[in-house]
Amino acid sequence: MTDTPRRIPTGPAAIAGLVSAVAALGAAEVVGALLARPTATPVQAVGAGVIDLTPLPLKQFAVDVFGTADKIVLIGGIAILLAGAAALIGVAATRGRLFGAVGTALFITIGLTAALTRPDAGPLDALPTLAGAAAFIGVLVLSIRFPRVRGAESDTPADGFDRRRFVLLAGTVAAASAGVGTGARLLSAAPTGGGLSPADVRLPVPVDRAAALPDGVDLELDGLSPYFTPNTDFYRIDTALSVPRIDASTWSLRIHGRGVRRELVLTYDDLLRHPELSERDITLTCVSNPVGGDYLGNARWVGVPLASLLAEAGVRSPAEGGPADQLVSRSDDGMTIGTPVADVMDGRDALLAVGMNGRPLPHDHGFPVRMVVPGLYGYVSACKWIVDIELTTFDAFDAYWVPRGWAARGPVKTQSRIDTPREGADLEPGRVVVAGVAWAQHTGVDRVEVRIDDGPWTDAELAAEGSADTWRQWVLEWDAEPGEHLLTVRATDREGRTQTPDRAEPAPDGATGHHHVTVTVA
Repeated sequence: MTDTPRRIPTGPAAIAGLVSAVAALGAAEVVGALLARPTATPVQAVGAGVIDLTPLPLKQFAVDVFGTADKIVLIGGIAILLAGAAALIGVAATRGRLFGAVGTALFITIGLTAALTRPDAGPLDALPTLAGAAAFIGVLVLSIRFPRVRGAESDTPADGFDRRRFVLLAGTVAAASAGVGTGARLLSAAPTGGGLSPADVRLPVPVDRAAALPDGVDLELDGLSPYFTPNTDFYRIDTALSVPRIDASTWSLRIHGRGVRRELVLTYDDLLRHPELSERDITLTCVSNPVGGDYLGNARWVGVPLASLLAEAGVRSPAEGGPADQLVSRSDDGMTIGTPVADVMDGRDALLAVGMNGRPLPHDHGFPVRMVVPGLYGYVSACKWIVDIELTTFDAFDAYWVPRGWAARGPVKTQSRIDTPREGADLEPGRVVVAGVAWAQHTGVDRVEVRIDDGPWTDAELAAEGSADTWRQWVLEWDAEPGEHLLTVRATDREGRTQTPDRAEPAPDGATGHHHVTVTVA
């Protein structure tokens, strides 16, 4: 970026910066794809760093407002900031070599810091940022110098800058970079090494099948969540900006740590062929779920009992004198989740799951293997893309979410939700079906009550129970009269605990309060 006798106009200079940024991102994506490390590309690495550093209230605000689109919004915000900064660097570079160099160096530093401080980072993770930096500098210099025309030709602009040559160069570079970057992103979406993916797997028949569902477990009402949540509709809340694409044929899981007498290394095939492969219906809930929220779902899972694997490794529960009280599971992307050892060894159906609703786990939900533990919020139990289990103690190690303000242990709180009618619905007078779901995983729901306005609590009719580990549908028929009405629901679990009306936010250990909707009867 050398000084030149004349400055190019501000508009083209800003565009030069933008085009250079597109080229940088394309080059970084290519290198990230070749290294099979898409998380090391600058946007992904910076985005992950932003997630890690975001204060808990702001993070919960993003989940509440944007839901499962929070990652898209984050990437979009980073892209806007990057575009603005690139445009400024382009303008600065035409004003002096030092200005452009300082701006470029700053962004290189941010990218390298973000890439190299990830939990699973290695030295090669610097390469995508360095490749992007080289592309940025090269294209910026070319964009500034190539369109200049010297001489006294009659058609030479007064400022010595040929706009047609600039538009041709910028358009060509932008199109080529976007194409290359998109191709690299698609390459990154393929399993590492092109190996075993969900489409290649045929799940074996579980040795221990789930109990037959009783009649009436699904009321099949319009507007009511079905008993089983389809995989495509199942909520996804995690910190992975780029969903890991793992080759199951090379995947392995290590079980080690305090109290482990025989360290285990398990392959995907070991789990599929395990003599205790089981099938269970379990509802999962996210701790970020607000009162009445939809960050929960019910599925039929296939997996190996985690307690059996721990017993095979010689692990004893703390209740039996075992030295470890925390099981730390690690994801392929470096995420750590801490789970009470006592909870996974107390007889509940905690699984290392390989299947979901009759199919191999989708990539989005943890393929090839994830943890599923009924009765605990996902942030302390539901590790996706799991590759390591270490037995330790809560005193010795804080898993990812604990330093960020969440409780170390996260038992699910009894909750209920009105699915129909929806908030703000306009209804006709007469018989109205009020229905929803209630959950108290690993305890079971014993009663659901509905209140109309300030009237008495009325028992709703409960659907048949699939198991204590799944949500339970409920329904109440209401004779609606004209006017505006407030419908409120509460649940009582099998241990006699009734939902508190006291409102509390999800942090630090789950939301509380009654869900209600306001409707108008014409």
